[in-house]
Amino acid sequence: MSTDSGPTVTLVRNATVLATVGETAFLVDPLFAEQGALPPIDDTPNDRANPLVPMPDVDLSYDAVIVTHRHPDHFDDAAREALDADVPLFCQPAEADAFVEEGFTDVRPVGDEASFGGVAVHRTPGRHGHGELAEQMGPVSGFVLDGDETLYIAGDTVWYEPVAETLTAFDPDAVLLNGGAARFNRGEPITMGVDDVAAVREATDAAVAVVHMEAINHCLLTREELRAETDDVLVPDDGERIEF
Repeated sequence: MSTDSGPTVTLVRNATVLATVGETAFLVDPLFAEQGALPPIDDTPNDRANPLVPMPDVDLSYDAVIVTHRHPDHFDDAAREALDADVPLFCQPAEADAFVEEGFTDVRPVGDEASFGGVAVHRTPGRHGHGELAEQMGPVSGFVLDGDETLYIAGDTVWYEPVAETLTAFDPDAVLLNGGAARFNRGEPITMGVDDVAAVREATDAAVAVVHMEAINHCLLTREELRAETDDVLVPDDGERIEF
């Protein structure tokens, strides 16, 4: 836990982060598989086994877990086996039963808002792609962690009007985006690319950081490319801690 006044985020790998607001640390979207232990995501431009990179050596101390959605690059079997059964676990209502069936005993589906450790936990909309493909990807969510300061974790979404509305409604101090421009062999990207990130950067005065890059085979946008094509955007490496 931290005593810093502002939110902090440590990127573990992919979308797995430790997000601390006030005194409370949340482990978000745990992907714990060893490098190459998972198959490539099908119908994508390459067939590299996942995760592409190993877990960095970071302190995984946390008070609660948030799972934005149950796609296997956001919650995997290794995480299910590693997490304590009684850990407070916040999730989408539609996925709560699946966690209970897996043996978790403190599952806390978030309709609109919950609270934990002095932090208000708000669930926010997301759209995992465009058009029919987004519908096929199923429900996804973001979460706003509102304590002394406010962190918006957008989750697997592209830029669209509800993201803009969330920025206006909560006026966060920091925003965490899932980049990588993940895609299949058909359709448009299903997570944020350069234009999406630039739109968020233009829409808010908050600090903006981007994760979800260079760890899963269908994420094609690299950190180097994103850093070169955006301004005033933080792009951490695996294991890096950001103090907003």
